[in-house]
Amino acid sequence: MLQPYIPILILIVFVVANAILMLGLSHLLSTYRRTPTKIAPYESGMPVLGDARERFPIKFYLVAMLFIIFDIEAVFMIPWAVAFHQLGDMAGLLIVEMFVFIAVLAVGYVYIWKRGALQWD
Repeated sequence: MLQPYIPILILIVFVVANAILMLGLSHLLSTYRRTPTKIAPYESGMPVLGDARERFPIKFYLVAMLFIIFDIEAVFMIPWAVAFHQLGDMAGLLIVEMFVFIAVLAVGYVYIWKRGALQWD
């Protein structure tokens, strides 16, 4: 009864043993030399300016949220396009649903556009 699962269990054991072996060997063979250069934060080769805990303008967060909304829109539209071609008799309902979805997004985009969230000063 469990015979079909034996290759999967062997693979899991191999992967876990391999991960433990690699981590253990890297820990045993590595040298720990903490120098001031290694401890210093690295910012793309540029010297660090200011503190990492300083406040950011709200525009950064608005742009991040807009990016997430664009991604979610694409994630929902791709499966819709696939389902649209597969379900021929329900195509009218799928088009109505997508127009409602796009209309809701358009209202949100118009709102943020009027609020000036897309203006970068």
